[in-house]
Amino acid sequence: MRLTDFLRRNAPFLSAGMLLTFLSSFGQTFFISVFAGEIRAEFGLSHGAWGALYSAGTTASAVVMIWAGALTDRYRVRVLGPAVLLMLSAACLLMALAPAAWVLPIAIFALRFAGQGMSTHIAMVAMARWFIAARGRALSIATLGVSAGEALLPLLFVALLTLADWRVLWVASALAVLLLIPLLLPLLRLERTPQSIARDAQVSGMEDRHWTRRDMLHHWLFWLIVPALIAPSAFSTAFFFHQVHLAEVKGWTHLTMVALFPVFTSAGIAGLLISGWLIDRLGTARLMPVAQIPMAIGFMVFAGADTIWLAAGAMMLMGVSQGANSTIPTAFWAEFYGTRHLGAIRALAVAVMVFGTAIGPVLTGALIDAGIAFPGQMVGIGVYFLAAAALVAVGVARARPLLPATA
Repeated sequence: MRLTDFLRRNAPFLSAGMLLTFLSSFGQTFFISVFAGEIRAEFGLSHGAWGALYSAGTTASAVVMIWAGALTDRYRVRVLGPAVLLMLSAACLLMALAPAAWVLPIAIFALRFAGQGMSTHIAMVAMARWFIAARGRALSIATLGVSAGEALLPLLFVALLTLADWRVLWVASALAVLLLIPLLLPLLRLERTPQSIARDAQVSGMEDRHWTRRDMLHHWLFWLIVPALIAPSAFSTAFFFHQVHLAEVKGWTHLTMVALFPVFTSAGIAGLLISGWLIDRLGTARLMPVAQIPMAIGFMVFAGADTIWLAAGAMMLMGVSQGANSTIPTAFWAEFYGTRHLGAIRALAVAVMVFGTAIGPVLTGALIDAGIAFPGQMVGIGVYFLAAAALVAVGVARARPLLPATA
């Protein structure tokens, strides 16, 4: 099927996915970290203290995701989606009204759970379940929503910070989420329940089985994948989380640093679209081991970047991996473990990734407080990416013969 025909026939479902991923931006690190300088100044927090508070809220959201993510195996997107977005709007308002530092972990928990966690999870599980032969394309198109948010919102809100107080901008964010919720329901009029989809279009995984989350936890493949799940979530999060610090260390203005984000996002869009196309043609077994190698190189290059152009090149490499990482893992869970329990399986994987986003800022923030600037940490981070990719290669090579013949 031609791409134009695919888009026309599936426009409501793809648009719903894009809307959910776009609105998840208000709970993503790249958005929250725009206000890092103002929040630290308001509450008198060091880099390490702010990172610890962020980690606490994010870790709590990862724990709750393990349970809440499985709800996508039972309920429609048109039920879960609006409920999660209402929570996201309330979380933005809580951040705007936070009277003291102790409220920040609560607000961060709600932002991360409803935004980066559930909004994205609902969209990705829906795409993987609704589409089989075109799963890669559907995942990549839906993910364009968060790519749009990544490209537009940081630049817009950094500029608005020169005109308005940071608390006012969080109120505006709450209103924006609230006003866009009514757009979701008309897009999902024809949506079936997850149970009916499972009955009509079951796709099995390894050993021709429908794996449960418990089965996955007792299998060696998942544990070889875990370091790779943690890597991009931990360290790309840390990269954006410390954007103010990075600009200071490199001798750039914050606005100059933020102006690089569209480069990262453009490369990410290319990465997710290309990876979506490759998933449908090659499967995920060939793609999982190599998806993070460009990010490893990007971190190493950025460590020594002394010009904005070299930094832009590094961010392009990082963006390609980030885009691929938005599509390949979800398709991998469906291909290797089946779709019947996909919501619960991906929820655990997302919890691991969200836990990674908790580790990254607090670990790198503590090292910054100890006198090791973030660029000085980036070569070691690149080595970790390469080691994680090697483990994935070993695991996939062992597991690939277990796939059903139709995979």
